[in-house]
Amino acid sequence: MAMMTVRNLPDGVHRALRVRAARKGHSAEAEVREILANAVNPEARIHMGDALAALGRKLGLTNEDFEIFDQLRAKTQAEPMRFE
Repeated sequence: MAMMTVRNLPDGVHRALRVRAARKGHSAEAEVREILANAVNPEARIHMGDALAALGRKLGLTNEDFEIFDQLRAKTQAEPMRFE
């Protein structure tokens, strides 16, 4: 697991972290880990598949529309890229 050092943390911020952690019954270090995890992995994160499905519903697309898309789509396989 990675480690991180935070330098020049203002005293007031450090005190607030210790108080916040104490209220929850865990260490300041555990509180910082929780804050960072919540900041970079929010629960309200939008998943691409969900967003596309919602867009399709909003536009009123049906299964019949997708059958037409399948008929119009090119049936030849794509050539892989060459890096020569």
